[in-house]
Amino acid sequence: MDLYEPPYTITNKILDYVSSIMEKIGKLDSYTNFNKMPVLRRNSRIKSIHSSLAIEANSLSLGQVKDVIAGRTVIGPQKEIQDVKNAYNAYEMINSVDAYSIKDLKKVHGVMTYLTVNDSGKFRKGNEGVFDEKGNCIHFCPPPEQVDELMKQLFAWMKKNNEKIHPLILSSVFHYEFVFIHPFSDGNGRTVRLWQNIILSKWKGLFEYLPLESIIHKYQNDYYKSINNCNQNGNSTEFVEFMLKMIDEVLAETIKTSSVTITEIGININKLLDVMEYNVPLTANEIMNKLGIKSKETLRSVYLDPAVKEGVVALTIPDKPTSKNQMYYKI
Repeated sequence: MDLYEPPYTITNKILDYVSSIMEKIGKLDSYTNFNKMPVLRRNSRIKSIHSSLAIEANSLSLGQVKDVIAGRTVIGPQKEIQDVKNAYNAYEMINSVDAYSIKDLKKVHGVMTYLTVNDSGKFRKGNEGVFDEKGNCIHFCPPPEQVDELMKQLFAWMKKNNEKIHPLILSSVFHYEFVFIHPFSDGNGRTVRLWQNIILSKWKGLFEYLPLESIIHKYQNDYYKSINNCNQNGNSTEFVEFMLKMIDEVLAETIKTSSVTITEIGININKLLDVMEYNVPLTANEIMNKLGIKSKETLRSVYLDPAVKEGVVALTIPDKPTSKNQMYYKI
């Protein structure tokens, strides 16, 4: 059987977006603080998780998502809380998976849907359809017996063209084709949005922490409209244009954020994190010695309190913040 070639057309709009994105990536690369600022990276990751789940009707607020990830108690639907934990664990896998491996795709889906989907990590065995708000089926997904072969062909196409087709275009075409195939019974949207990040982060590391999902959430109706239009047109051109627009916009926002992130508070948090190790508790005196400061009030107000507020440092005895046995660790 000939290798499947997903149908799409390279338009002037696509070329313009690719050019604009490349220019913004060049500008963002000059902001070295983006890679060195753990607070910015962590907040971007949390925004990605919250937005991707919100697209799937998860009702937890951004603050609640942040609290779940930080291990704090959150009052809310248990499934939605589990979805946040799952998504965080799945996003933590970005650097450890092969973007062109179906086995790794299933592994990520298994983590993304842990305890929430019966056939977690497995391709669907039943028929699926996409319905509009009135209950009308607007897309009949390929029958389950075709899913294995369709996914093999899609990944084979990616492997063959990963150095021939620009990653921005290739990842967007993959996104649409994945949605069209709908390989899992549930969790497809969450998984494919993460997987596009994985493809792009293998090309440019900064994509690991770009909250692309937050822009998609902002234009959620247009996201689904472009998918439906492509289903009717029989090619993914409109969706590729849409996704490149989303990437261009999130880069513009990130440049704006990065250029103002070097505030005194941000710099102090970064100094604190530089002298701490992950999950290694330190006393206030130990931290003061490492920072070269002598005032506990300065330590608390300038360094520890802002870092704890940002969720990058935690207390060993959170219920008794002033305990003489209190220690602090980087998370």
